[in-house]
Amino acid sequence: MRFKVEERIILPKEMVVGDPEAKVMIVEYGDYESAETARVHMIVLELLKKFKGKIKYNFRHFPLTRIHQRSFKAAEAAIAAGQEGKFWEMHNILLHHQRSLGTISLKGYAREVGVTRKSFLDDLMNSKFGWYVRDDQMQAVDVGVTDVPAIFINGERFDKKPTLQNLSAAIEMVLKGKGALSQRA
Repeated sequence: MRFKVEERIILPKEMVVGDPEAKVMIVEYGDYESAETARVHMIVLELLKKFKGKIKYNFRHFPLTRIHQRSFKAAEAAIAAGQEGKFWEMHNILLHHQRSLGTISLKGYAREVGVTRKSFLDDLMNSKFGWYVRDDQMQAVDVGVTDVPAIFINGERFDKKPTLQNLSAAIEMVLKGKGALSQRA
């Protein structure tokens, strides 16, 4: 008798970049078609360099499907790429090509970043990872997210404009252990 072995899905909340032991965790809820999410992405890349070894970063999906019809499928593609350890490469390319997120483009980007899974397109067409995108959306709603980008530092909502200066100041304060983020940021 043969039993089918279920593969373990790597969840979006497990896809973290930066020092795993870092004191500061930045979580961003974003949308791959959002210009503001792309702008903040450039800031996050700077923060990862500036605070190397001191922060870790996790991107969660909050596709605004009423205005961005391709963002949900793009999020699925990122999660699918993440199953081969290529989440961040796919994340970067999706934000770079936000105006071209059709299914054929997504397959091309996956190949470009090194995804080798033959079932990638089938998984995308069958929404294999759709429930994981939906789970991110529901978790975002639970913590009050209504728009993107929504940033949390060590679990607390960052309510200022997400500029390099504002985020750097908030991270510095957290690293110094001074008070609640809402009072500092």
